[in-house]
Amino acid sequence: MAAARTEFKSGSRGRGPGSRFRALGRALRLPFTGTARGIRRATHAHGAGESGLGKLIELHGVNGAGDVMITVALASTVFFSVPTDEARGRVALYLAITMAPFTLLAPVIGPLLDRLPHGRRAAMAAAMGARALLALVLSAAVISGGIELYPAALGVLVASKAYGVVRSAVVPRLLPPRFSLVKANSRVTLCGLLATGVAAPVAAGLQQVGPRWPLYGAFVIFVVGTVLSFTLPPKVDSARGEDRALLAADERHLHGPHRKPVKRPGLRTVGPAVTHALAANAGIRCLSGFLIFFLAFLLRVHPLSGQSAAVSLGIVGVAAGAGNALGTAVGAWLRSRAPEIIIVTVVAVVLGTAVTAAVFFSTVLVACLAAVAGFAQALAKLSLDALIQRDVPEQVRTSAFARAETLLQVSWVFGGAVGIVLPLNGTLGLSVAAAIIAAGWLTTVRGLIGSARHGGPARPRVA
Repeated sequence: MAAARTEFKSGSRGRGPGSRFRALGRALRLPFTGTARGIRRATHAHGAGESGLGKLIELHGVNGAGDVMITVALASTVFFSVPTDEARGRVALYLAITMAPFTLLAPVIGPLLDRLPHGRRAAMAAAMGARALLALVLSAAVISGGIELYPAALGVLVASKAYGVVRSAVVPRLLPPRFSLVKANSRVTLCGLLATGVAAPVAAGLQQVGPRWPLYGAFVIFVVGTVLSFTLPPKVDSARGEDRALLAADERHLHGPHRKPVKRPGLRTVGPAVTHALAANAGIRCLSGFLIFFLAFLLRVHPLSGQSAAVSLGIVGVAAGAGNALGTAVGAWLRSRAPEIIIVTVVAVVLGTAVTAAVFFSTVLVACLAAVAGFAQALAKLSLDALIQRDVPEQVRTSAFARAETLLQVSWVFGGAVGIVLPLNGTLGLSVAAAIIAAGWLTTVRGLIGSARHGGPARPRVA
């Protein structure tokens, strides 16, 4: 009888209100905890968890989600909130105020961060924290329409690009054993794209609640990113054995203070294959910036047939994002197989698509060009990463990677500036797009093919 009473009491306690509430809590948490565990397994696979790369992948996903929150808020405030005849002037003012200073600041970011070899975690945290604070500033500015909107937007842009430069320098330090730089960068990039795709509809939903809410969401996300930055392993801050790279093919092509041979040991040029690949990537990145801003204006005034301006931009944006994701996946699969030929091929495909879209301007071809440009940008960048890993000595590889990223960011800004000033004529605009990519292709194709034919150059020499 005593045993029966004990069993009855324990059974009663197990079926009490507290137990039911705990079971309900576990059931409600399961979708979130299960999703978090699944993400952690994916980002930490194949040794990425042990090396610390998994944490950087997650941090980049947070970065992408926060950036898209701010993008949606600013697009709705600066772009779609005004009548069509006022939209171009207002957006042009915003872009002029934010992009012109960034064009001057971007070349300084990389060298400045090179002087802080022991503070990269702090630099990434500062970039996240600055955007968290600026999101709060913007949340007030989007209601009041105050002039502080523009310097705050500039600050967000500069902080975002500074994070990108630092992140590029960090990736080579976190490679797991037998893990290529191309594979690591493809994982990081793909996670950022997926996070952006998930956060974009959330941001759009918050925008329906109120113009401030996406910025509040960005604030929370960037605060989380600030904390996550300090969870990266300490080796991120170590610069032992590293030196700065010179973005030149060889000693004969050095400029400025390095015209004469430099006696400093370890200061090396990056080699002709890397410089040609970087020039081709700069052309693609310039095209990307041009298309983003030119099509934003063009589709605002002349939407795709049967669609609103917002839907038209959404179609082009989804096409570009899908192309970028596909290019990242293909790049991870190809690894470092003939990167010079991959770059030559994808740039030629973009050129052919741009020429076709300019001659036969239509809704389908505009979306196709956006998708092909996104695909080419991802695949060409991963091929450039492979060349840097192959041809640049380890002691200057991190510096070369960061400096290349800074140059690509400046190219993107320049392309955007060209897209702003052009008349809103589809055929004219896409002809200019074709000319941009043709310039990048024609000036690099011979050097890239020559490098591929000789199996890649020898290690760059000490300058």
